[in-house]
Amino acid sequence: MMGKITFYEEKNFQGRSYECMSDCSDMSSYMSRCQSCRVESGCFMLYERNNYMGQQFFMRRGEYNDMHRMQSMGMMFDNIRSCRMIPFHRGQFRMKIYERENFGGQSNEMMDDCDNIQDRYRMSDCQSCHVMDGHWLMYEQPHYKGRMMYMRPGEYRSFREMMSGQRFMSMRRITDMC
Repeated sequence: MMGKITFYEEKNFQGRSYECMSDCSDMSSYMSRCQSCRVESGCFMLYERNNYMGQQFFMRRGEYNDMHRMQSMGMMFDNIRSCRMIPFHRGQFRMKIYERENFGGQSNEMMDDCDNIQDRYRMSDCQSCHVMDGHWLMYEQPHYKGRMMYMRPGEYRSFREMMSGQRFMSMRRITDMC
């Protein structure tokens, strides 16, 4: 299933628009700012900076007529510079989280959501992980709050290097087709 998101320079889906059906590493050549967007299908991760860098925000199917209001839903930035389509995953979800960088310290394998690693695993921190199966959202605070980061299958040796000191305390699988 393909995803489709349309960005608009003005609130309420007005002004110049840019339609996207895949990853886009630099939206600045298509539009100067984004004040609203419409996700017609699929799920997308929006990024504050070019090349999928900076703070991130997860978007599912829906209409978002004022991006400034998105801050009440946890979006911590007001400028979208790149976006990534999240493919739908069928099958199991598996991720191994580590207390320290470079897969060090205490580790735990996860197959479902975790709203607080401190309570569930007695881990005070999560600084690296290996995503074996599925797509995940990781949050800096318990109960899926604070800044988030999209994780697809792969090895992530140092969250500190990736997100300037960020740590993660809760994790959620991306299970919906949006």
